[in-house]
Amino acid sequence: MMQALNIFSSIAAHAVASEPAAGVAQAATRTITQGETWMLAIPFLPLLAFVLIALCAAFKVRSKLPAFITVGLLALSFGAALTTFIQHFMGPAAAPILHVHAFDWLHFKAGPEAAQGFVANFAFYIDSLTILWMLFVTGLATLIALYASEYMSHDVGPGYCRFFAAFSLFVFSMSCLVMADNLVLLFLGWEGVGLCSYLLIGYFYKKAPAVAAAKKAFIMNRIGDLGLLMGIFSIYTAFGTVEYAKIFEFFRSGVDATGNQIGSSTWITIIIPLLFTIGAFGKSAQVFLYTWLPDAMEGPTPVSALIHAATMVTAGVFLIARMMPLYQADPNLLILSIVAWSGAITALWSATIEMAIFDIKRVMGYSTISQLGFMFAGLGVLTPEGSAFHVFTHAFFKATLFLGVGAVMHGFGGQLDLRRLSGVGWMKGFGLVAAAVFIGSINLAGFPFTAGFFSKDMILAEAFARPEGQIAGSQAVAWILLITAGMTAYYTFRSFFRVYVGPKQFVPGDDAELVDLGRHPKGVSLDAWHKEHGHGHGHGHEHEHNDHAHRHGSYGGVGDARAHGRQDFDPSTEEFDPHPPGFAMKFAIAACAILTIAAAGLYFVSPAIGEGGGWAAGMVRQSSAVVSAEVLSGHTSGTDEGHAHGTFLGMDPHHVMYYVSAGVGFIGVLIAAFLHGPKGWQGLFLGVRQSCDVAPRADKLANAFGPLTTAARNKYYVDEIYDALITRPLWVLSHIFHLFDQYVVDGLVNLIGALPRFFGKALRPIQSGEMHGYAVGMAGGVAVLLILVVLLVG
Repeated sequence: MMQALNIFSSIAAHAVASEPAAGVAQAATRTITQGETWMLAIPFLPLLAFVLIALCAAFKVRSKLPAFITVGLLALSFGAALTTFIQHFMGPAAAPILHVHAFDWLHFKAGPEAAQGFVANFAFYIDSLTILWMLFVTGLATLIALYASEYMSHDVGPGYCRFFAAFSLFVFSMSCLVMADNLVLLFLGWEGVGLCSYLLIGYFYKKAPAVAAAKKAFIMNRIGDLGLLMGIFSIYTAFGTVEYAKIFEFFRSGVDATGNQIGSSTWITIIIPLLFTIGAFGKSAQVFLYTWLPDAMEGPTPVSALIHAATMVTAGVFLIARMMPLYQADPNLLILSIVAWSGAITALWSATIEMAIFDIKRVMGYSTISQLGFMFAGLGVLTPEGSAFHVFTHAFFKATLFLGVGAVMHGFGGQLDLRRLSGVGWMKGFGLVAAAVFIGSINLAGFPFTAGFFSKDMILAEAFARPEGQIAGSQAVAWILLITAGMTAYYTFRSFFRVYVGPKQFVPGDDAELVDLGRHPKGVSLDAWHKEHGHGHGHGHEHEHNDHAHRHGSYGGVGDARAHGRQDFDPSTEEFDPHPPGFAMKFAIAACAILTIAAAGLYFVSPAIGEGGGWAAGMVRQSSAVVSAEVLSGHTSGTDEGHAHGTFLGMDPHHVMYYVSAGVGFIGVLIAAFLHGPKGWQGLFLGVRQSCDVAPRADKLANAFGPLTTAARNKYYVDEIYDALITRPLWVLSHIFHLFDQYVVDGLVNLIGALPRFFGKALRPIQSGEMHGYAVGMAGGVAVLLILVVLLVG
């Protein structure tokens, strides 16, 4: 078995280094063909769902009809995407490039020449990269909508309509972003997902932290959006078009619209890619633009699963993958080096925070940032195949984890503090949830032969193999990613050991409505109490919580109860039983877990182009995201000298990385078991924790690090630094400008307006209407004139 695995790794290694040439050649010779009109159903069915749900809101529908509409139409959209894949992208034949025209959109003419115009149609560019993204976007959106139908049932009525309307519009916007045949339509989808994320994160608009988080996400994304918009303007300036097909033709020809060599233009090879990268960093929460994403946890959990698994946060990865010809135009690959380094730093930075915080939902949020760092690093070290595959696998296992966390929060009164939960997996109704979370956890931790293991290993192997002469500091990037992989395994199973295994203990959360689902008088069973008072386990009631677990007002009639938490809960006379999820939530969680397992098998599916890397790699190699053989071999400088491959401690990383990454992952899990595991086999016979009241070994270790632990738990005070360096100075500056406007600008205007009044008031006495006064005035005037005449003549 070990020898077979070694041989398989070697095949994958050589494939990535040599086969893209065939993919590039085929991409260069393939022509764009007209797609079938029914393919428009993929993006427009979610839009139809939005329109129908808006009508439900207008007619004040108070049922689950909005959820049924959303799930049904999203399922049809996924069916259309799957049919497109089966008919055009499945099989050994080279994948086509399909163009589907919806309607004419933006057409401007500046002169008689063809180049003197601007064209951006509402049309779609469907290649293998597009269909790869749309399969998991529409598929997971359908499952998450099904989950939300139960999860959000406490807001049946206007709030229910509002949630699913924004949800459907979100999926439509993401579809436009991915399927667009031009950069302007991509930008429309880009802004659409930003708007919808604002609406969904701030869904509980009476809750101050949710409103603040929504504003923060919207404003911080505008920074990246400005970079993307400037990049689009610059692309049009250089090539006279914003349509992908024409832009890629220019890159294949090597000259811009004026006939100048692209490789010699600093504007095209450095500035424009940098602007696109800023846009990608903002949307995908990289480096200094990541702080909005953890706060987005204030939205409902289905929103977190939608944003952090399948849609918005992967938009930046898609943008760079789609525009990979632009990034390859620079012989020195400077911007890709920046992308690689930023990804590695982001991955490590977020992992250190996750190791210190206690909110299991925010752990998943920071985990998303860290895994996005892996994806960006993969793009930077010239393995878009590995990056796209990791996007694909991450979508499934992270959705599984988020939905599992939501089920725990739903069942334990809003409790998310891992110090107050234990043995959840052994409690009635939560076995399936724990099993699904375990599947998601081993994928996130990179256990051998899981989907997360294969996709992460592709990135690690290429990072070590990439020579320093191509990507500056590639070896350092690789080591950072490898260390982060071990940390990922640790923090993932830190949460799993603390929450899902061990002794059955818990402290209910502070969400009054969720607590009501499980509370009952002592001596009376929960089922009997619910039966007597008309409650049932089929009703989902949830509200999100902040770091301190205080509740604020929400939609519907439970706002006051939630605002006061569970002050009326009396442990001396009442008991609380966990409330397990219903059928819809369990089905969605189980489906995501099964798809997570199935995704691993795609690694062993022979790709249509090249060898090794699996099905996803073959899809990427037939798209614009493919890295040319010239770039991979290092022959981009015009010489025949390539770069020697990097090594891992003198060994070929493609041969040993399977074992190294597996070993690092096991070490991380063992450390988590030793520091956080319960006593016995549940803690791999390493843990000693026997109850929630007994401090784990990790507490002593955390105290030993002192200030570092405190800094990590406070997210290294990045928000406070931004507040001190940006927010407060801007606040002071805005007040200075306000005072300047009020007293200088307005003062000058008011002065000009006051002067006529002043002189009029001063001259008013002489306009008394008395004749003798006028006579005296005339005599005085004549006297003055006579005196002036005498003086001038004399």
